[in-house]
Order: sequence, then C-alpha cells, then structure tokens
Amino acid sequence: MPSIAQRSGRGRRTINEINMVPFIDVMLVLLIIFMVTAPLISPSVINIPSVGKAAIAPRQVITIEISKDNQIQIQRRLGKDAKGADQKKSADLDTVAPITLQLQGEDANSPVIISADKTIAYENVVKVMDKLQRAGVQRIGLSVQVSNE
Repeated sequence: MPSIAQRSGRGRRTINEINMVPFIDVMLVLLIIFMVTAPLISPSVINIPSVGKAAIAPRQVITIEISKDNQIQIQRRLGKDAKGADQKKSADLDTVAPITLQLQGEDANSPVIISADKTIAYENVVKVMDKLQRAGVQRIGLSVQVSNE
C-alpha cells in the first residue's frame, strides 16, 4: 500500500519510490550469518597415505626410460641378493609390454618405474602406462626428480 505524504496547502500525493531499508537490513543479517558460519565449515580433507622405507629392497627393478625423441629403453636391475645379470633392451610402444613381462620373468610383482624426459608429451607416458596395465603389469611407478625449491 503506497504511503501518503502531506504537503503544505496542497492535496495528498502518493510516494512511488521503493523503500530500500528493509532490503538492506535483510542483506546485512545474511552477511553476518555467512561470516559467522563460514569458519565453522570444515574444508574437505584428503587423507593422504604415508609411506615409509621398505624393510627389504625388491629383488629386481625394471626401469623404462623414454628419451626426448621417444626412444624407449627397458633395463632390469637386480638387487644384491638376486642371481643373474642386469639387462637392457630397446623397445617401441608395441613391444614395451611383452619385453617388460619377459624381463619380470617369474617375479610378476616386481616394480616397474617409468622415467621420461620432461620435454616429451605427457600422452606418450600415459600410452606406455596403458600398454603395461593392459598386459597385466601390477606395480607401475613414475620416477621424478626432487627440486630444491
């Protein structure tokens, strides 16, 4: 219902403006509620698993190195107590999985570490990982260099 304003000597006239005071009051109350409740809301916490040093070193580690020109070298390094010789073989994307499985031999649970040059496309590393996973290699890791920053 519009308010009616009195003017001296003239007739009554309605005021056509919207009263902003109740709107501002409601907005200030909402602002205070959000300011009070925002610190109480806990952000989503991600529980990151911790790792420790392994009690014993693996018997063998297979390292797949991808160079700048996408040449793939597969190397098997044996631990101190393992018998046999270290081996190094060249591969391409189609033969990386069979060669890795051949180098793993009986120890299907031996870790496979992919070391790639930082200038190559990430897609090439993912393709190698995909080939290994489809072939049944279970323990695949990525080698990184720790920065001193």
